[in-house]
Amino acid sequence: MINNIPVHLCGYIQHSIIPQYAGFDKAHQIDHAERVIEESLKLALSYDVNYSMVYTIAAYHDLGLCEGREFHHLVSGKILQADEKLLQWFTQEQVVQMKEAVEDHRASNKQIPKSIYGKIVAEADRIIDVEVTLRRTVQYGLSHYPEMDKTQQYIRFRKHLYEKYAEGGYLKLWIPQSDNAGRLAELRQLIADESELQRVFDELYSEENY
Repeated sequence: MINNIPVHLCGYIQHSIIPQYAGFDKAHQIDHAERVIEESLKLALSYDVNYSMVYTIAAYHDLGLCEGREFHHLVSGKILQADEKLLQWFTQEQVVQMKEAVEDHRASNKQIPKSIYGKIVAEADRIIDVEVTLRRTVQYGLSHYPEMDKTQQYIRFRKHLYEKYAEGGYLKLWIPQSDNAGRLAELRQLIADESELQRVFDELYSEENY
């Protein structure tokens, strides 16, 4: 077992759940799912929680992207709840709690997550790494708005960063043990430097638009 997580649960998720991310956009591939799982389990060490639940919530959190981004958090929760295989390891009550945590993970949600499980996956999903965050933002624009030219992509890129990460943005951090606060300050400094932001965008755009 890993972190007291049953080996058969790990095997099921690794072989049947994680591979589904391969069909999503570049910003939500298998590496994203694995990183959210890793960060969730790291954050969980500071709390009295069920590690199997944390692991499962993180694994399922973005599966709803199969039906688009707008309501993906709700669809992800439905997918988790509908997976009867999970009843081999969890009670119905635990499944409902995991479903709610998945629903609560979206960064634009204005409500505080209902449980510590929702706070953990929400924080883990916010993994603020300046380069990774900026690259994922470029990747998302190219994947979802291929009709936009470079200038339009930059406008979208800049607008998204300001709305989500700048002072007053909608991103909220929930776990004090997370490293995100310091990284967010670094990202905000870059966002405020227009010329440097443009330079970084140009570089990432060239690398991703091949």
